[in-house]
Amino acid sequence: MKKAKAGKSGSAAKGTAAPKNVEEYLAGVPEPARSTLNKLRAAIRSAVPPEATETISYRIPAIKYKGMLVWFAAFSNHCSLFPTAAVVEVFKDELKGFSTSKGTIHFPTDKPLPIALVKKLVKARVAQVESKKRV
Repeated sequence: MKKAKAGKSGSAAKGTAAPKNVEEYLAGVPEPARSTLNKLRAAIRSAVPPEATETISYRIPAIKYKGMLVWFAAFSNHCSLFPTAAVVEVFKDELKGFSTSKGTIHFPTDKPLPIALVKKLVKARVAQVESKKRV
């Protein structure tokens, strides 16, 4: 994954120092992005194995499980999930209603978060990591 430009591309979390943990990152995110990001975080955490851990990578929250699994971040009018390009490609039909780029999905903060879809994407990423090959 290329470096996520959270600092200069309109990240909702302000400040020059990289956050030390996910709670610190969330503390710097204004509403309504914080609520959306908390829902996104909960959906991700419910879809990963219990031994998965949270960390900060590229100045944004991430989940580690047998290596880096997914990243998530808040921006001024959306929250992003970075599940890798392979996962975005596999689910491109289900993601038609969302803004996507190679490895990123944008979820608008003014619309309900599609929890079931987020879980499906994360579970696909877990399966990809566990099989050690592309989805």
